[in-house]
Amino acid sequence: MKKPHLPGYISGRIALVTAVSFFVLTLLGLVQLWLSVLGRPSVWVAALIPAALAAAAAVSWIWIIVPYRRSEKMIRRLLNGYIFSDDAEFDFAALTPAIRDQVELLEKNSRTPRLMDLNKRQAQYLALQNQINPHFLYNTLESIRGEALIGGLDSVADMTEALAKFFRYTITKVENLVSVEEELDNCETYFGIQKYRFGDRIQLHIEYETEEWEEIMNCRIPKLTLQPILENSIIHGTELKIGTGNLYIHFERTQQRLLIRISDDGVGMDEETLTKLNRKLGKGPDSFASQEEEKQGGIALANVNNRIHLIFGDEYGIHVYSVPNSGTDVEITLPLVTNDRDVKNRDVLR
Repeated sequence: MKKPHLPGYISGRIALVTAVSFFVLTLLGLVQLWLSVLGRPSVWVAALIPAALAAAAAVSWIWIIVPYRRSEKMIRRLLNGYIFSDDAEFDFAALTPAIRDQVELLEKNSRTPRLMDLNKRQAQYLALQNQINPHFLYNTLESIRGEALIGGLDSVADMTEALAKFFRYTITKVENLVSVEEELDNCETYFGIQKYRFGDRIQLHIEYETEEWEEIMNCRIPKLTLQPILENSIIHGTELKIGTGNLYIHFERTQQRLLIRISDDGVGMDEETLTKLNRKLGKGPDSFASQEEEKQGGIALANVNNRIHLIFGDEYGIHVYSVPNSGTDVEITLPLVTNDRDVKNRDVLR
């Protein structure tokens, strides 16, 4: 990476802004003092002094404070294990040349094949640790289904078959990216299971533009993006509502983005809770849900959001809108990708 000149560092910018501000203010002060000695103080020169201070403050905000906050955020993400996909994404204004060298060394070491392989193996180990034997599960469910059919319990047999299909997708399908069609099919399977519990109390509606449907169905998105959010909408939204609850999955596409909105007309949430949730979603890699949160709400929204960040970048992700007693909208913004080779951070897919 090419090293910047001194103004490329925040310390150099502070020195430059301070020196220029001191020179300009001193010059204006001397001019005003000289004019006062001559008995001709200038209103214009006096007005230029606060104007110069305001200009210095604006330059400091744009050229020093904003880059410093961005650098602080990037370093925090790096320390929490985020791997930047390219040098352009990692570009930032360091406080000093020495700090930049240290951060670049840390970032370079985090990209080493050995460390990435170790992280991948650790993730695989944790995934295996949390899995049960899928063949045992499927055989057991099939046995239950067979007994139910023999006993004439068709609804139990159908429910068991749906449950086996759901587990087959969530446990044995190991791809990082799947098609929207596969994700939506899994959502419908999950919703069908919930219908046995809630009956007609909940209704699912799929919304889209007919001419865009085929292309949207072929888009690639992270596996288990939609179902956890649909689950939250049922558990924390419509289940707590008196009467029939409606859930909507709305698909829309632009030239470069896929927009998915999962909505419910449930109880909603207050402004304080909503603010905390969106703040958590905006924290980046350090906002993965705890084990306790996962037990309470399945795969937490933060985990889904961070998988999106990891694969596609921070410009994509989840944002939540809600009104108490009216419902909640969860908006998912993703790139319009139909081929895994077009993914920005392909290393995480290997």
